[in-house]
Amino acid sequence: MPAPEAVIQTVDEALRMVTARGRTDLAARLRKTKDRLHDDRIRVLVIGEFKQGKSQLVNALVRARVCPVDDDIATSVPTAVYYSETPVVTLVKEEPGADPDDESRPVRTERTEASLEDIQRFVTEMGNPANREGLSHVEVGLPTPLLQSGLELVDTPGVGGLGSVRATATLAALPGADAVLLVSDAAQEYTAAELEFLKHAVKLCPNIACILTKIDLYPEWRRIYELNQAHLTKAGITAQLIPVSSVLRWHALDRNDNDLNIESGFPVLATMLTNTVGQAELLVRRAVANTVAGVAEQLARGLQSELGVQEHPETVQSTVTDLRAAKERMAALRDRSARWQQTLSDGVADLAADIDYDLRDRMRDIQRNAEEEIDVLGDPAVVWVEFAPWVEEQVAAATSANFVWANERARYLAALVAEHFAEDGQLSLPDLDVDSGGSMQAVRPMYLSDEGDPSLGEQALIAVRGGYIGTLMFGMFSTFAGMALLNPFSVGAGLLLGGRTLREEKKRLLQRRQAEAKNAVRRYTDDVTFHVGKDSRDMLRRVQRQLRDHFTQVATELETSLQDSLKVAEAGARTNAKDREARIGELKRELAGVAALQKQARDLVAVAAKAGAV
Repeated sequence: MPAPEAVIQTVDEALRMVTARGRTDLAARLRKTKDRLHDDRIRVLVIGEFKQGKSQLVNALVRARVCPVDDDIATSVPTAVYYSETPVVTLVKEEPGADPDDESRPVRTERTEASLEDIQRFVTEMGNPANREGLSHVEVGLPTPLLQSGLELVDTPGVGGLGSVRATATLAALPGADAVLLVSDAAQEYTAAELEFLKHAVKLCPNIACILTKIDLYPEWRRIYELNQAHLTKAGITAQLIPVSSVLRWHALDRNDNDLNIESGFPVLATMLTNTVGQAELLVRRAVANTVAGVAEQLARGLQSELGVQEHPETVQSTVTDLRAAKERMAALRDRSARWQQTLSDGVADLAADIDYDLRDRMRDIQRNAEEEIDVLGDPAVVWVEFAPWVEEQVAAATSANFVWANERARYLAALVAEHFAEDGQLSLPDLDVDSGGSMQAVRPMYLSDEGDPSLGEQALIAVRGGYIGTLMFGMFSTFAGMALLNPFSVGAGLLLGGRTLREEKKRLLQRRQAEAKNAVRRYTDDVTFHVGKDSRDMLRRVQRQLRDHFTQVATELETSLQDSLKVAEAGARTNAKDREARIGELKRELAGVAALQKQARDLVAVAAKAGAV
């Protein structure tokens, strides 16, 4: 989404004014805002389970078969498709700096050019199983009209069950997305896992649409559509449900058939994506308007103070007194004892403790349930193939809920800190970095030793060992009665003891496997607690530093503005009548310019709303 010229001109005009006033601090803030205007991509994540038609959907949208599609092909690496005048493919590897405790460490990015023909080798499980190439993602630039407005479609790997580890990683990426398309085919209605995932997702990225794919394959798709719509309504999820057919879309494109294209459902989807661009443009306009308005307010405050002194020199003393008092209040805002500082420090400490407790409580509950299931199911070796994924899904769902809750609490804390800061300063809230580091990817999977019941030969040896002892013991007793060592009584006793020894050995091995299975669950939940807990603490530290630096910067800017006003007020008392009249004229012209700048800031949002961006 290229930044409109009017928006850039407004920022440039504000930059000119603050530079002329010598406000380097405000100029730095405006330059950051201008840099944001050049980030013209609107990121749309395409997510869903395996084989739901995500790659086909992206291909049909961009009118190019760029994402590999086949019955035996699954995506293993995210593929970002954006606008480019010429086709280009870039393989991206990202690695953090050496110090894992330094959140500000730079990320080392390695970019390698490739060809469109090589995409399948890098983004599919067949060509790049388990992402052994270590790619962060693959970028594909295409000269597609739909993408020219700034859209970037990200085809993500199938999550393999929306309660899986991959689903947790996908949730962690949602706060950085401008919109999300949840893809599910028309073979069945929404599952409980999909609805639970949607409930989490809308809290992290409210701009979500649900896509019902493959309607050409299933005659009953309308019934599935109605059922899904009912599920969304019952769950309280506000999301547009769009039925589409990628196959019909391709037929329509090949035949240039507009009616068939409408039947495919893609025009509705394209309109929704276009509206997403408009909404993102409105958000950018609002952010720029708020920044410019805040800068203009500080400029106007200093000019008005000086103008009041020049027009009414008799009020200099009272004006200076008021400005000094205000300056002291602003200086106090930067002190560690300021209320907003205390709220931030206490809030982060409480939140860290609550999040850690919530995570540990969820893991302990899963551990207890898993141990009870192991006792009920019997031999873990027999059911491990089904049991291990069940535990992993329970853990992934718990960590997802913990992450969503931490995200909501962090944003609530930021708003609370902003309110306390606004009591003495001005209300201002930065964009928070609440993304997760994908810690679940570092968790080792559960494993159980392959040791099962003893083989037939081992069972025979165990039985013979127990039977030999029984035969020998009872045979010795029977010799006192004048019987031979081997007699029916001693042989029978040997058989009984041999069978008992074999049963006890099997029971012992079963109990050992159950204990090993319980230990495997404990190791897995402990590993999850360790990695996810570290990730949550890192996120909270980033939030704390962002809020601290942001509000400290705002307080410093306000204090600088008051200091400037104080200087001009004191200097105004020493100005003669002739110079005073000239200065009054200059100040009124500058105030008119600032007022015009404030009007431009207000018009940024008005123009976007009038254009139908929302």
